[in-house]
This record gives sequence, C-alpha cells and structure tokens, in this order.
Amino acid sequence: MTRFVLRTDGGARGNPGPAGAAFVLTSPEGDLIARSGRYLGETTNNVAEYEALLWGLRTAVERQATPLTVLSDSELMVRQLNGLYRVKNAGLKPLHEQASRLLARLGDVRVEHVRRAANTEADALANEAMDARGDVGDTTSAANADFGQGTLFR
Repeated sequence: MTRFVLRTDGGARGNPGPAGAAFVLTSPEGDLIARSGRYLGETTNNVAEYEALLWGLRTAVERQATPLTVLSDSELMVRQLNGLYRVKNAGLKPLHEQASRLLARLGDVRVEHVRRAANTEADALANEAMDARGDVGDTTSAANADFGQGTLFR
C-alpha cells in the first residue's frame, strides 16, 4: 500500500532562540500537497520540532492524508511518539498530547526518524522562515489560521 508522506522540521538558533517550523506533505504518488514554514519567535528546538509536527498533522487531517508516514530528524520526538521515551519536560507534555490526538484521528500512521540529509526540504523551509521572520511556502491552508496563537491544536 502506498502512503502519504509528511516531513517535518523545527529548529531554534540558540536554545531557546529565534525558531521556525516547517512541513512538507506529499501524496502516495510523490506529488506535493502542501509545504509551509513559519517563524515561531523565541522558543526551544524541541518545541519547534513539535510545532512543526502539529502543523503538518493538522494539515494531514484537513486533507484526509491517510495512510501516512511521518518523517522527522528529531530522534527525541520520534521516540516519544513511539512510546520508547517518556515525555519528562513539562513544556512538551501538552504538545505530545496534542500530537497523540491528531495521530489517533488519522489512524494508520507511522512515525519514523530520518537523518537531516533525508529531510532537506522541511529543514530549508524552517530556516527560510527563521531568516524571513515570517511565513513561507503555502500558507493558504485552514490549518494555518491560528498557528502560533496557542489555540490551533488544543
């Protein structure tokens, strides 16, 4: 069975520091469905990784992109989502809970770790958003409406 693919990346320059989040969603045939990046302001790298994932998952739910494979270069986040690591950081717990709810809504989802070299488009978008201190890529999705306002994924 072919799958949709969601690549996510978040980063912060300094930890915490100016941060960005991005995702790229493709169809099972490899066609681009959506690609977006957003400047997050000052936050940590781990929060930026989760924000990128949440934004991408919200878009996947909106586009009914299932079955889905999520690819991220955040080993910590991937291991937390797959139940291999506990979420100890109080700031990440609500983000992890939101991600778990979205993953459950999508049903058939695999979350896999990839090296940064296999995640170049999402990485580039996150960096572009940090450089621009604004939105980049496709920002027309309804999933973007409240992004960064703390309300979209709750």
